[in-house]
Amino acid sequence: MTDRLGPLPPDQLTLAQRDAAQAIIDGPRGALYGPFVPLLRSPELMQCAQQLGEYLRYRSAIGTRLSELAILVTARAWDQQVEWAIHAPIAQRCGIEGEVIAAIAQRRRPQHMLVDEELVYDFCIELHRDKRVSDAIWADAIAQFGEKGVVDLMGINGYYTLLAMVMNGAQTAVPADAPARLPE
Repeated sequence: MTDRLGPLPPDQLTLAQRDAAQAIIDGPRGALYGPFVPLLRSPELMQCAQQLGEYLRYRSAIGTRLSELAILVTARAWDQQVEWAIHAPIAQRCGIEGEVIAAIAQRRRPQHMLVDEELVYDFCIELHRDKRVSDAIWADAIAQFGEKGVVDLMGINGYYTLLAMVMNGAQTAVPADAPARLPE
């Protein structure tokens, strides 16, 4: 599979592209990688996306551990290898058990999740699979996370779906040294 929108040579970047790239490099990500490589073709979209992603990934109302779990469910829903390669190790460092990560990779419901992880998993699965969330899961999520948390959870699913669509469409290459890969 050919990377359709791979890295651009630095000397060929427009001023807007250089500024957008530098904003990502100077932010918490520290480098231009993954979805931001193809998104660099549209620097304004990239800047808007990275600002949204910075909030959802680093400061969402549900916290990093649960955000990373939602990202993994989204990556699996979209068969997104780059997202998975980046976030599976982060999820484990944030406290998501390896057996939970492995089950998601294999499209199985994980057996041993914490109560809040079960809720996030079920919410995300329903949202991706059914394109809506059942009343029962919605009520449990509101009770657990509040309205702000539920809105942030939906935002995480939507944002990482956007990135998955960009990378799937662009056929963004998975780094050769990626520690985690989804089974085909």
